[in-house]
Amino acid sequence: MGSDAGGQEDERPAHTVALAPFYLDKTEVTHEAYGECVTQRVCRAADIKVISRFGGVFIRPKKPVTGISWNDAKAYCAFRGKRLPREAEYERAVRGDDGRKYPWGAAAPTPELTVFHTSTTDEVGAHPTGRGPYGHDDLAGNVWEWMEDEYDPIAYRRPNAGRGEPGSCAEIKETLDKLHREGRQGFTGSNPLPTECERSIRGGAYNYDAYGLRSTNRVHHPGNYRLLMTGVRCAKDAR
Repeated sequence: MGSDAGGQEDERPAHTVALAPFYLDKTEVTHEAYGECVTQRVCRAADIKVISRFGGVFIRPKKPVTGISWNDAKAYCAFRGKRLPREAEYERAVRGDDGRKYPWGAAAPTPELTVFHTSTTDEVGAHPTGRGPYGHDDLAGNVWEWMEDEYDPIAYRRPNAGRGEPGSCAEIKETLDKLHREGRQGFTGSNPLPTECERSIRGGAYNYDAYGLRSTNRVHHPGNYRLLMTGVRCAKDAR
């Protein structure tokens, strides 16, 4: 997990992580699937003001649902008897055993492999040549995906890094305060350094550049954000 060169400082250092076995959904959650949870009155509907922008091109049954918060994503996964994935689990699914740069390997992203640097999402699974090492679709591009973890800029330098665990919220806030005092705004790249505990998102999105799709890239947003480019995919413990 992570990298010793390139990327941002929050991606360093490269290190080995031990994980319990888990399952990860092959695709991002679609509008159609999420709508079943809304119909059952378990999930809150996606934010219509967000997803109806640009003529509603984001609202298609087989396109990934967006305009949902971290809590919305968590509620949906629970509705399916699942949970949100952890950052370490997601990176494992992307990188496989060979530490690949992108889900499909080392080749630079192209429109045939994934959805990026464009104005809207595609239907999930529309780019089979870009699948990851275990057969997952859209692990890089299409939409960002909410993770279970709180975003910790120095997670890879903490004692629990070998288990893929970030620090506590209190520890994270202490670190964020220190980084702000030191003027380390670029520590997490162009995404502003948080002032409070936020949630990790992974995988890049349709509007992101090719460089941002790298497997080690770490991004974050407040959990209450309901964004046009952020959706979800669920995980489950293997028992």
